[in-house]
Amino acid sequence: MQSPPTLRAVLALTVLTFGLALQLQAQTFTDLVNIQSKTGADPAAALIQGLDGNFYGTAVNNGLYDGGSAFRLTQQGKLGAFYSFCQVGNCTPAGFAPFAGLVQSSNGTFYGTTLEGGANSDGTVFKLAPNGTITTLHNFSGTDGASPQSGLLLASDGNFYGTTQSGGTFNFGTVFKITPGGTFTSLHSFNETDGKSPIGGMVQAANGFLYGTTDIGGAIGSGTVFKITTSGALTTVHNFGDTDGSIPLGALILGSDNNIYGTTEAGGANNYGTVFNVTPSGTFTTLYNFNFGDGAYPEAGLIQANDGNYYGITTWGGSGGTCFDGCGTVFEITPAGTLTTLHDFTGPDGYQPMGSLMQSTTGTFYGTTWYGGADFGTIFSLSTGLGAFVKPQPAFGKAGASVIILGNNLTGTTSVMFNGTAATFTVVSATEINATVPPGATSGTVQVTTPTGTLKSNPIFHVVP
Repeated sequence: MQSPPTLRAVLALTVLTFGLALQLQAQTFTDLVNIQSKTGADPAAALIQGLDGNFYGTAVNNGLYDGGSAFRLTQQGKLGAFYSFCQVGNCTPAGFAPFAGLVQSSNGTFYGTTLEGGANSDGTVFKLAPNGTITTLHNFSGTDGASPQSGLLLASDGNFYGTTQSGGTFNFGTVFKITPGGTFTSLHSFNETDGKSPIGGMVQAANGFLYGTTDIGGAIGSGTVFKITTSGALTTVHNFGDTDGSIPLGALILGSDNNIYGTTEAGGANNYGTVFNVTPSGTFTTLYNFNFGDGAYPEAGLIQANDGNYYGITTWGGSGGTCFDGCGTVFEITPAGTLTTLHDFTGPDGYQPMGSLMQSTTGTFYGTTWYGGADFGTIFSLSTGLGAFVKPQPAFGKAGASVIILGNNLTGTTSVMFNGTAATFTVVSATEINATVPPGATSGTVQVTTPTGTLKSNPIFHVVP
């Protein structure tokens, strides 16, 4: 005869069940939009949160003139293209196929690149006003680079930096700098020994160096991690060797521990890709090897959320859906390398996500899929119960520099602190504050006190000399 459960066992089971229920309740996946061809198809890059609180992104194909689009998703869920790139008919030479995402400056202007088109058919750098007025800042010509697939990085000196996957002196790709006004400088041409075909976006570390990856090339041929000064002096930090990953496609990010984090599309213990970090001095660690059941071939980089963990997508793999190679996943990974699958795509809810996730200042994650939905891709959200925060843009600045702070419900803000030092500020709108980095401020968290509570920043803000 089985004895009845003890009160302690019943309570333990109740607590466990209640905890699981809370966990399931806190995690909600929502398909927000099935993308239609007229607004642009096949989004390949991360969304960004604009100064107005809406979300902005790019689509590589279709649109009104078959050249892709720049689109806006309002907080109410309305999607529309505010610029359609053109590759047929009477086109302006602004380029087409914007594979990378947008960067927004403090005056509201967006900056980006196109993979193709322009005056020389090698791609462009452009600036785009929210009303759809576009200006071509640079037409790549092959010798100064061609086919930029990565997004631009707004560095602490106020200039933009990027890479091209081909062109340059050896036709293996370049690193370039461009000012907001369009003055262009080619900083480095890859020669295959130091890497070849940079595709993932760069990041600026606390030491001032820019860090990036090359897709292939290097000492072993499986790609590299490099660092480069803003004047163009390049150093190879790590050569991938297949067992520790290969083909790093996604953009790098700077973690709160000042280390650099990224993914490789292939290689690793199971040849399905990896998650890695590397210190600024070059100490490399493989944090996770994908095994297909938990995802495969991550083409996008990571983001660090306001809980300190990292979040990303795999383009294939997982256990859901009707896709032959799996439909892809959304995952969470701790700094120590413990991975949790948060969502398995099935096809109808989208498949083959390629762009990095974006965390809104409400705490909710947003992302895109290349296919699925109505066949032209989807925009989705994923809530895991994380709370609201504020986001400084840029995340670097000198004392006296003007910094935009994004958030929600910021009206009535009473104080802004840079790591404990009070700053002068102006509330521009419910989603935007303009603050000045105060003298004596040090690197750390920005805190914004509103009538409903205090919000902390993600990422931390770095005060540069």
